[in-house]
Amino acid sequence: MSTAPTPPLRAAIIPVTPLQQNCSLIWCTETMLGALVDPGGDLPKLKAAIAQHGVRLEKILLTHGHIDHCGSAGILAAELGLKIEGPHIDDLFWIDRLAEDGAKYGVPGQPFVSDRWLVDGDMVTVGKLTLNVRHCPGHTPGHVVFHHPESKLAIVGDVLFQGSIGRTDFPRGNHQDLLDAITQRLWPMGGDTAFIPGHGAMSTFAHERASNPYVGDLVLAGG
Repeated sequence: MSTAPTPPLRAAIIPVTPLQQNCSLIWCTETMLGALVDPGGDLPKLKAAIAQHGVRLEKILLTHGHIDHCGSAGILAAELGLKIEGPHIDDLFWIDRLAEDGAKYGVPGQPFVSDRWLVDGDMVTVGKLTLNVRHCPGHTPGHVVFHHPESKLAIVGDVLFQGSIGRTDFPRGNHQDLLDAITQRLWPMGGDTAFIPGHGAMSTFAHERASNPYVGDLVLAGG
């Protein structure tokens, strides 16, 4: 009986914080080196998932500076001696207010300085994997998305959801920027690309182009 080859990238979604944010544990199956994308909180839960999958954590990746996505990033980085990569430096003002926002939402938050601010076109590595970075502002000005073309997978934070899009009523949010980021930077990744959103269930770009009430092709065409 033939067995399917092991995919180069594996991902586990771990919802964290009272806001049920999708933290993603991604890893290179060849090296078992991994990264946590958006460790917003609930560190014991995240550490249990890392141990369960046998992953050796290499770094922390961040899509943007909101408390539910990065409140515990600095805490975890200091504890485990990890580097933080992302988001874009335009989200520094969000990161600087993590303690204040944490008190407001009941989520531990600690400001930090990223070891590597990302810009559009950058690449990040996890083990032997290379992910492309796309700057997708609108929800926040410094929001980035991570894309692994070989796996047809994108981790999009709060840019796009199944059936919805990110809020743009926060400071320095911009609705048109968000629409442009989705149509100009996400759609070209291909309709068969699956994405992990910051909240809720996974979907594909083709499904959202066909049915999303905010950015579906017919909606944007005025049809």
